[in-house]
Amino acid sequence: MKGFLMCFLLTVFFSESQTIMNNFHELQSKQDEENFLKEFSANSDVAVQAYVCAVEMKQAEYAINPISKLKIFNKTKKKLALLIKDHPNNIHLRYVRLLLQEKTPAILGYKDNIDEDTRFLRNEIKNNNISKEFQTFIESNTSI
Repeated sequence: MKGFLMCFLLTVFFSESQTIMNNFHELQSKQDEENFLKEFSANSDVAVQAYVCAVEMKQAEYAINPISKLKIFNKTKKKLALLIKDHPNNIHLRYVRLLLQEKTPAILGYKDNIDEDTRFLRNEIKNNNISKEFQTFIESNTSI
């Protein structure tokens, strides 16, 4: 019974993370992003917060003032860094940071952890700690 309960809870956790990840990758407009933030910003799950950070950072592109853009970017970058500091083995946090660092313009200087996150995620893939669907997302959206 104990084993069944653990399997059930893991399935629920992974399916929720998978749903969030799917929703994140399906965002196509500012309105979609705003709806995503409304729905998930208050969620305390660390994996969910990884994707919330990514969408919050993307909101900088809608600001007109360059200083506002930079403030949004830096605030979200710090938020993500704190989450990773508190949860260094969370694969969703590492994936999102790698994704953001690879997609962010070089002028912003947000490239410091690419090698670290790449090694981490490759190791998790090698040790089969990542679902095949998540592995596909990682491989199709990053340099891995």
